[in-house]
Amino acid sequence: MLCGIDEAGRGPIAGPLVVAGVILLEDIVGLNDSKVLSEKKREKLFDEIKEKSKYHIVFSDAKLIDEKGLSFCLKNSILEIINNLKDFCDEFLMDGNTSFGIDILKHKIKADATIKEVSAASILAKVSRDRYMNKIASNYKEYEFQKHKGYGTKAHVEAIKKYGRSDEHRYSFKLKALGEENIGIQKSLF
Repeated sequence: MLCGIDEAGRGPIAGPLVVAGVILLEDIVGLNDSKVLSEKKREKLFDEIKEKSKYHIVFSDAKLIDEKGLSFCLKNSILEIINNLKDFCDEFLMDGNTSFGIDILKHKIKADATIKEVSAASILAKVSRDRYMNKIASNYKEYEFQKHKGYGTKAHVEAIKKYGRSDEHRYSFKLKALGEENIGIQKSLF
């Protein structure tokens, strides 16, 4: 059996990185890359995936991303998924172009659109992250997280200019619009 792995939240300037691993136990109709599905369709599939699979979801908050870097958080999340699901499958496949130095992890570009287990993981990661951002939005009204989910939209950057960063923001992600340097430079294990 195959465990598909995918992430949501690698690029936002606020909120967690969420990585999900999914082993499908039953067939599910309509799976695809979460980015091409409507929010309504993702929400419907989310519950069905949870009912018809073994899965594990890992959150890495903004503070951990700042302290350890994205690569560390991704690798540790994948290792946690492997550790939790290894008794139920014999193969692990990650969407993307790297296996993060993990010997038993295979990778494939666009796997989230072509491999049903990875599509399911994509949906679990995206919906979990979106629900988290919607949940915290009322505590951070000035940033309107429910609208952009922490991505660097113009309105979000303007809110940071006005109010500064919150504890949900990634301080290590430098913003050109704020005159910060080293855009996109993050710590790496490699």
